[in-house]
Amino acid sequence: MEGDFIKIHRVLLPLSWLYGLGVMIRNELFDLGVLKSRSFDVPVISVGNITVGGAGKTPHVEYLVGLLKDVAQVAVLSRGYKRKSKGYVLANIDTAVEMIGDEPFQMKHKFPNIYVAVDKKRCDGIDHLIKDKQTQDTDVVLLDDAFQHRYIKPGINILLIDYHRLIIYDKLLPAGRLREPLSGKIRADIVIVTKCPKELNPIDYRVLSKTMNLYPFQELFFTTLEYCSLIPVFENVAKEKEIQLTDISNKNILLLTGIALPKQLEVDISSYVDTSHIKTLTFPDHHSFNLKDVAIINETFAVMESPKIIITTEKDKARLLRLEGLNDDVRENIYALPIQVKFMLNEEDKFNEKILSYVQKNSRNSILAKRKNADKSENRNHSRNRSRTISFRDNR
Repeated sequence: MEGDFIKIHRVLLPLSWLYGLGVMIRNELFDLGVLKSRSFDVPVISVGNITVGGAGKTPHVEYLVGLLKDVAQVAVLSRGYKRKSKGYVLANIDTAVEMIGDEPFQMKHKFPNIYVAVDKKRCDGIDHLIKDKQTQDTDVVLLDDAFQHRYIKPGINILLIDYHRLIIYDKLLPAGRLREPLSGKIRADIVIVTKCPKELNPIDYRVLSKTMNLYPFQELFFTTLEYCSLIPVFENVAKEKEIQLTDISNKNILLLTGIALPKQLEVDISSYVDTSHIKTLTFPDHHSFNLKDVAIINETFAVMESPKIIITTEKDKARLLRLEGLNDDVRENIYALPIQVKFMLNEEDKFNEKILSYVQKNSRNSILAKRKNADKSENRNHSRNRSRTISFRDNR
């Protein structure tokens, strides 16, 4: 049920109140204009959350990439969490995961024709994307995990809320996992309740819609995650090129994860294979695997009975690819589980239209913009150096 993965450390609530006071003061400074937010002359779509980790940002950003990549030159800008580089880095297909982080690495390899960049200072990152010769044809920027990065004013602000960690039941850090008070959701143009069970009934949607207590200008959507066939981490040595999830029921599974909230994945995998056949190795989110971890993985898999495979996430795959020391048996039998977003209530077309319409109205170089402006003169074009406010709320 909703909120079933929330744990509150009540002894830390006094610290949460102090933390919340600091966040509210910061937000007020932005609201009053003391701290400045910048707009840009390209469409900017932000995808983020109010809680720490695990709301499904990466698959939702990938959904947007899939929607836009054939009609616009897409750039994804991330902070590059736990990367070893500093400043602005534009990824290419050979960029090491350590230089950009696991999620940008995953996205660049899934969508090699888009721009993927990392920069802790997102304003500087966008400036590079729209001004540097290599990327100046950028039509739309997707900000990964930037809901609290208020130095940028996105045209569309998408807030993700995990169905299993509804923000109304959570508390501020460090007692809970909220990054800011619930009042922060007013900045969202679109709210998506993610990771919903597929069996939700109409009354559940009505209750959730009322619970969200959104403003009239905000749109609410519901999504669930769909699992695809398993793909090998090491394609050149894998025993099988693809494994259907329906074919794992007779196998022993080592579930290897380094993600924020692995419990839901364990529950989902148990719908395909009995829990008695599942063994888990859980590491912290964005964990950098080391030689000690390699030994644990090798030894744990070695003592499991055949038939057996290792299942990991796409994010973990990015960090495992260049890991040395995994034995042949592990490399031949380790598979990643791709996930994709599916909109519920048959509202995929409605969501897509909102995104495409916004990009069409504000982009200058994309196929969408050319289609719209085919009969208009070149004087409609704007200088890339000119900043202006592009607001989804003004374009609906």
